Amino acid sequence: MTQHRRYSALKVGALAVPTIAALVLTGCSAPAGSSSPAGGAQEFSLSFATSNTIESPFQVLAEKYMAANSNVKITFNPQPNDSYDQTLRTQLQAGNASDVVVTSPGSGTGRSILPLVQAGFLEPLDDAAKELVPEGSEALFGTDGKVYGQAPEITVVGLVANESAAKAAGMSDFPADFASLEDQCRTLASSGKSFLALAGSAAPNTGLMAMSLAASRVYAEDPKWNEKRAAKETTFAGSDGWKASLEAVTKLKDAGCFQKGAAGAGFDAITKGLASGTSVAGFIPGPSWKQLKTAAADSDFNVRALPAEASSESFVYASANYAFSINAASKNKDAAKAFLDWAAQPEQTKAFAEIDGALPVTGLDSYDFNASAYKNVGDLIKDGKYGPLPNSQWPNSAVYDALATGVQGLITGQKTADQVLQAMDTAWGQ
Repeated sequence: MTQHRRYSALKVGALAVPTIAALVLTGCSAPAGSSSPAGGAQEFSLSFATSNTIESPFQVLAEKYMAANSNVKITFNPQPNDSYDQTLRTQLQAGNASDVVVTSPGSGTGRSILPLVQAGFLEPLDDAAKELVPEGSEALFGTDGKVYGQAPEITVVGLVANESAAKAAGMSDFPADFASLEDQCRTLASSGKSFLALAGSAAPNTGLMAMSLAASRVYAEDPKWNEKRAAKETTFAGSDGWKASLEAVTKLKDAGCFQKGAAGAGFDAITKGLASGTSVAGFIPGPSWKQLKTAAADSDFNVRALPAEASSESFVYASANYAFSINAASKNKDAAKAFLDWAAQPEQTKAFAEIDGALPVTGLDSYDFNASAYKNVGDLIKDGKYGPLPNSQWPNSAVYDALATGVQGLITGQKTADQVLQAMDTAWGQ
């Protein structure tokens, strides 16, 4: 069964994975002085994760704020995505973290809001932030009625595909089911190309692949699976759906779906593979379509659902991916809050979605899917065939780490699906 929800009131959780890059916003500026901080010079610092050298949407939005407010100075503290969680936690513990930090709703990663709140690291936010919490996600943004993160966008996760590369490779239609996907993988591999570009050495990407495979095999059929796991009514090792999801990783490998050297590849392999057309699709957040378009202007990129066992079982993830949070130890809270209040304005939430190529956190009921890169998943969202990324509701980051590193072992043949699932169950109890 699927989750039947109105897409105009998107009930979503949180993603714990960043986009691959971001595009500099052009032709969009705020009215001068709009929600500008009072008084004289104002300054604060901002930390966010990056995956390559293209400018972050968080930095672009902050620069837009400075352009509208000449008395504001923002110091940027970008960190590599692979080490962002640990770096953020270390800086918060040491008392030298930025004033504003980018977090993720939920509890599944090192940057997640709930464990950071429990540790006393985050400052409660005001009503402007509360109003942007996606319906049904209140428990992922704070406790005791307080909100500690401000959502800037809605992110869809499935596959980002280079449609031009698919056509050039002779694909008349995108695979409708998993068996067709395997067949197409074999065809592309015989010509020296790959259907999927995978960053096999980057745990965020291998973990995302596994969760994407679980979308139709676990959560489409049972949206409350995580709740049942929390209630000890099921386990990863005892779940046929989760076992099938990890076995599908091996099927993809055996069918030649990944590019050569995928096990040791980093995020740059995805960028290069999709931009050059040597690979057709990748397990990356939907907003990456826009950044890839920057690298390959002549190619057409769209967001698609990963083909399920049957076409009728298609399912995607759609949720609030990031959040702005304020460091509880900040000495510049007023300046930081003024920025968040400005960023909460409808003009800015729309601008952020345009910067990052995502769906807006407000006004989604009037969004024109057919005229966007999301045309192939619009019906799934309208029909309620979507859910939050699972790890936003897992109790700790160790569960996701066990999945991500376990999948790396599946790719190299060093682990079995049963071993990975047992490790996830062990991590759940930590």
